[in-house]
Amino acid sequence: MFAKKEHNATTENVINGSINLIGQGTTITGDLTCKGDIRIDGEIIGNVISMAKVVIGATGSVKGDVIGSNADISGVLTGDLTVNDTLFLKGSAVLNGDIVTNKLIVEAGAVFTGNCNMGASSKKGHLSITKSEKSLAAIEEGI
Repeated sequence: MFAKKEHNATTENVINGSINLIGQGTTITGDLTCKGDIRIDGEIIGNVISMAKVVIGATGSVKGDVIGSNADISGVLTGDLTVNDTLFLKGSAVLNGDIVTNKLIVEAGAVFTGNCNMGASSKKGHLSITKSEKSLAAIEEGI
């Protein structure tokens, strides 16, 4: 009757593995944090922090900094981008800001204006990755 509820690991995995979508025609002003993947086809005016993959679709735009584990950019990003693993700039991507990533893939046609720091040997890159890890840890703690 008063049995303890068991912690359901499946529910936690669904939350952590969820996909968030900001649709075309939607504008969000303010910072956005999430544990799962996020796809942005609308507009965000503020920072985006994800523990997983960040996708900015061809119709998407972000005016602010982006931090994530992986990222695919097809739209417009005006701000700095910190990616812990792999960043993929698609042919339609327009990025105005600095990049810190471990691996970078750029398709023909992508436009990038800024500085790029890659790999663990980059001192500035290492500091930015550490900053992003702190931001991601804050998400895990619910801050």
